[in-house]
Parts: sequence; structure tokens; C-alpha cells
Amino acid sequence: MKKEDRNKVVDHLFRTEYGKVTALLTYKFGTVRLEEIEDAVQEALIKAMQIWAYTAVPDNPTAWLLRVANNRMIDQLRRDKKLDFSDDLAHFFGANGAEVDEVQLDHSISDSQLKMIFACCHPSLSQEYQIILSLKLIGGFNNREIAEALLKKEETIAKSFTRAKKKLKEQISTLDIPVEIGLQSRLFVVIQVIYLLFSEGYAATSGSQIIKRDICYEAIRLAVLLSRNRYCEHPNLDALIALMCFHASRFEARLDEKLELVDLKHQDRSKYSQELVQIGARHLEQARTADNQPSRYHLEAAVSYYHCIAPSFEDTDWKSILRLYDLQVRKQHSPIVQLNRLVPYYMVHGAEKALEELERLDAKTDLSKSALYHAIRAELLSGSEDYDASKSALKTAIALTQNELEKRHLEKKLEWL
Repeated sequence: MKKEDRNKVVDHLFRTEYGKVTALLTYKFGTVRLEEIEDAVQEALIKAMQIWAYTAVPDNPTAWLLRVANNRMIDQLRRDKKLDFSDDLAHFFGANGAEVDEVQLDHSISDSQLKMIFACCHPSLSQEYQIILSLKLIGGFNNREIAEALLKKEETIAKSFTRAKKKLKEQISTLDIPVEIGLQSRLFVVIQVIYLLFSEGYAATSGSQIIKRDICYEAIRLAVLLSRNRYCEHPNLDALIALMCFHASRFEARLDEKLELVDLKHQDRSKYSQELVQIGARHLEQARTADNQPSRYHLEAAVSYYHCIAPSFEDTDWKSILRLYDLQVRKQHSPIVQLNRLVPYYMVHGAEKALEELERLDAKTDLSKSALYHAIRAELLSGSEDYDASKSALKTAIALTQNELEKRHLEKKLEWL
């Protein structure tokens, strides 16, 4: 296996299997040994990278990783004299060594990763701690990715994760999964975690991929699985599923034949998956709220729906999209939402007025530290035919961009200017 192929396999496994193996081992050994569990899982992934470079990837890589990490935990605990009994893997494996499809903790939630998310969202923890623990332990997010998602500094996230783990160990010794009312009380945070998982997969903050499909599909899988639990039925969940389906419908159009990024304006809309658009539309219809008060997921899904059904970039219903953004700004007060709002504002009111809006936004936020701010500013300056200033803004955006595909896309724009 080539080095780059091996790294892709391990990256995929880190994203898809890290949370699964961590959840199973945490259930078995308890939260008090969370650091040892993290180390064991990471060592199993490193060992996989070393061994699979020269041998075929096993048919069941999850079982392989679980076995290696479990053995490492047992060895560590025996050395520390914390384990003085004979251990086997019957808890996870059948008599013939085959992996059990799912460890049945109870009948309230039927998936190990969802169980872990609900456990991390324990009411004794702050919402920030709940989200950070979930993204770290289930999504395998690094500190920078979480910082991007929560609009916080990387060092702040690192400190918060350390404190969150300490509190988890002190107050929650076992992964007790809530039922009925308990599920409902944690549902909103769980939905937010799944949303953040998908968001990182859809627009990867770093690396050489703009879309990490395995994360996106895992987020969709978790949301659909959650929707099948009668205690978790909620309009926000249907709206989130709709949003993810609409975004996923455009996957094939976001990259060209050379696997380079294609922006919304130049996407081949015949590549949009109409099946996913229809599924998303059904969930959006189901997501109607009794009080007619849409959540952020409703509003973002509606925006994405307009993009999916538009025959072209120019023929998009920009006025309706702008109204949706105005609603979202009033409900959410998010600087990022205000920044993204400038795109439909530009399409409706023109570049000059959009630049004035951008200046007002710049005066009251620190968005000028982000690549997105300068990329949008470059687009608006180009629209007002101030090409020198547009080039300067693009150079700043390129310097701030962590994702390699996005960086190359901005460099091509700079060459065109």
C-alpha cells in the first residue's frame, strides 16, 4: 500500500472507528480510565498504520482495532495492578472471535456512538463541555477543528477538554444512558453535536480534502438512527436531516474531474442528487413546528433547498435566501451568519452596498482574522471593479486558509484577476 493510500485509510478509520472503539471501551472500563482508553485507541491506530502498510487491511478493521486497544488496556491495568482477574473479549466477541454486531447496553439507544454522545451530554456538565467531549471522543476532532466550530481559541479548547474529562471522571463513573424524559432533555445538545460533525465533514477546516464524506455520512447515519427513537422525535431533528441531505446532494458537483474545488457559481447542477433533494424535502415538510418558530436548522435547510432547486447561480431566488438570513441573524446573532449573509445581500443590492455592510460588520467583530472574511471581501471588491484591492484581499485569505484545496481554489482566483 502506498504511503498516501495508507494515510487515507488510517484517516478514514480515525474518523469512523475512533469514536466507536472509544465508546465501547469506556463502557467496559469506565470514565475514570478515559486517558488510558484514549492512549490505547491511538496506539492501535498507529499500529494499524505500521502493519497495514505491508499487509492487507483486515475485513473487519473495527474488530482488529478493538482487540488491539482492549489488549493494550488490559496490559496497562495489570502493570498498574488495577486488574487482577482473567479477562477475555467475550464482552465484544463471540466464541469464534467474530465481532458482535452491537453491544446491547439497553433498548433506549441502539448505537454505541449515540450512547456515548448522550452520556457526554450529562446535565451535570456545561453545554460547552458536553459538545467538546462529544466532538473529541466521538468525532475524533482535534483542538483546531473544535475551535473553528465553536469560534474559540485553540488553547481555550485544550484547557476546556482537560477540565471536561476531569469533571466527567469525578461525577460520571459509568455510561448510564437515559430513557424517555432523560433522552429528551439532552436531545438538543446531541442534535448540535451531529450538526457540528457534519459541518466539519462538509467544509473541512484543514488537510487536502474539502469534503470528508465519511464524517458527513456518519453524521447522517446517527441522525437517522436517532429519528427512529420515538422519544427523540422533534422538528429540529427532521430539519437537520433535511439540511444534511440537501448539502450531500451537491457532493458530486463540488469537485471537478481533477478533484479541484468548484464554487457554487460554477457547479454542474445536473450532478446534484435529486433523490437526496427529495428525501430532504420530505424531512423539511415533516419539520414544521406547531408555533411556527423555525430553528437555525430549519432556516439553513431552507437556504440549501433554494440552492438545490435553482436552475443556475444567477437564477437563484436570492431575495428569499436573504430573508432567511435576516431571520437567522435576528434569532442567532452569529458573526459567521452575518458574514455569509453578505453573499445574498450582494446579489440583491450590489457590491457597493454589500461593502458598506461588511465595513459595519468589521467594526463590531474580529472576523477580519478569518480567511472567509477576506475571501468574501475579495469577491465584493471584484464586483465593484476594484481589482487591486481584491487581489490584496485574496492574498490575505490564502495566507489564512488551512485547507489545501480551498487554498488552491483561491490561488486560481488570484491568477484570474
